[in-house]
Amino acid sequence: QVQLVESGGGLVQPGGSLRLSCVASGSVNFAGWYRQAPGEERELIATINSVHRTAYIDSVKDRFAISRDDAKRTIFLQMNNLKPEDTALYYCKADTTWGQGIQVTVSS
Repeated sequence: QVQLVESGGGLVQPGGSLRLSCVASGSVNFAGWYRQAPGEERELIATINSVHRTAYIDSVKDRFAISRDDAKRTIFLQMNNLKPEDTALYYCKADTTWGQGIQVTVSS
């Protein structure tokens, strides 16, 4: 069973940037980042497959970038021009394994 460890969250002002990292204990085929805001359902926001093809939901497209370093077994989410509505608990998912979640708060 692969385990995931996420890092990089925190508090940032609107317009700022953060980079989330998700380190896997084993190899990863398909990965994605999800987020869940208070009172909302968890939503898939970005995915990357084994040949580095990516996909995004419209609300983060052009602001967020998912990438992976297979040698380091790490999945990244670069988040730019952050908005208050991006505030949520962010989760990494690698194949069928979930990370523990990491808080991102965008506030002035």
